[in-house]
Order: sequence, then structure tokens, then C-alpha cells
Amino acid sequence: MRMVFRCDPALSEHLPRPVPARGSLPDWLRAMPAKAHSEIHGREIRTVKQCPPFVDAMAYGVLILLPCDVLVERGAFSWQWDIPEPATSGHPRAPLSFHVPAQFAQAPFAKPGQAAIKFNSFWTIELEPGWSLFATHPVNRDELPFRLISGLVDADRFYDGGINFPALWTQPDFSGVLPKGTPVAQCFAVPRAAPELVFESFDEAHQAAFTKTVSEVLATPGVYRKRFRARRGRA
Repeated sequence: MRMVFRCDPALSEHLPRPVPARGSLPDWLRAMPAKAHSEIHGREIRTVKQCPPFVDAMAYGVLILLPCDVLVERGAFSWQWDIPEPATSGHPRAPLSFHVPAQFAQAPFAKPGQAAIKFNSFWTIELEPGWSLFATHPVNRDELPFRLISGLVDADRFYDGGINFPALWTQPDFSGVLPKGTPVAQCFAVPRAAPELVFESFDEAHQAAFTKTVSEVLATPGVYRKRFRARRGRA
């Protein structure tokens, strides 16, 4: 799978490039201890740092990064970003724009009168035929003061325009700087072909395999990681 990112030639030296999520795991995950004491269990237990599905979800795909510092003062956004005039007509220069509340007023995540911010795209994204781009909030990153609204774009066809990323600001009292390089979206290439759904009951072999697998996972740490977890490619 090739993901082709293109940008305006005048801005190529001023934009942070999208990065593999594997190399940009958050500091809080790196600092988390591998084990913690559980009062319920009365002993040390493994934390989510040792849960491969939790970590692999955060490490999958590509992160789109904020191109400059954005100052936030109780709902007001400002920035000072000295970049050249884009060479391409109609190209954005601001890192943010907005959706008015009426555009999503009936959505269950909307708050009355609250506009949505929109992280403007400075990269076009082209995928191989038959694949779409799923963009969502950076996985398990609830410390970020916004919540991205997920979307799916047929980026094997729509690749000559930027894909923007709408989000709701979730911390109205936030005052400070959202720094350049903050991940604003996590993107995955997904096949567009619909899966065939097959439903079956366990036969004796599957019953035995289920019992054996579950008992081994419960009895021995690291069974999934050592025996079932696939090695993922590195950029």
C-alpha cells in the first residue's frame, strides 16, 4: 500500500510531514509503568502498556500534524505563521477554519451554539485503487483538548484536493498553546470492498481450540504477544 502525500511547492519546506503513528506514541504511554498494584486483585497486574491491541491501535496508520503553534484563549484561536504565499490558487494559508453550529445541530455530540473547528489540510492524499482513507481522532488520545469527527474519503478518486479534519473543542476553559506537531488526525487505508459475513456455531474442534486458547491466555502472560501478534511493517 502506497500513500502519496503532495503539497504546494512554496510550502514544502514549511510543513511537518505526516508520520507513521508507530514512531509518535505519546509521552504518557512511554512513562506508564508496565505493572501497577490492584487493590481488587491484591497484587501487581499488567497495565495497558502491556496490552498489544491497545498499543497497536495507537501505533497503526499515519498521523496528520498541526503545522504551527495555535494560541487558545477560552475559545479564541490565533496564530502567527510566517509562510510564503502558496503557488497554488485557492490554497489555504490558515491552519484552522470553522464549521458553523447549524451544520451539525442535530448530531448527538453537538453542544448548542458551539461551532466546530476544522484543521485545514496542507497535504493531498492519494491511495491505490479500491482503497479509502478513514480519518479519526488519534486513538486513545483523550488528553487532547479536542475530539476529531471521524470521516471516510475515497482517496483513490479524490486526491487533487485537501482533506480537512473537523473537530469539536472539548475544553472550553483551556488557555495555552496547541503546539506545532500536535497530532490532529489518525488515518488508515481501508479496503472499500464489503466483507462477506459468515456465521457458524463451534464444532468440536473449535470448542477445544477455544478452551485451550483462553486457558493459556489467562494462565500465562504474553501468550498473544508471543504466539499470535503479527510483526507490523516499519517505515
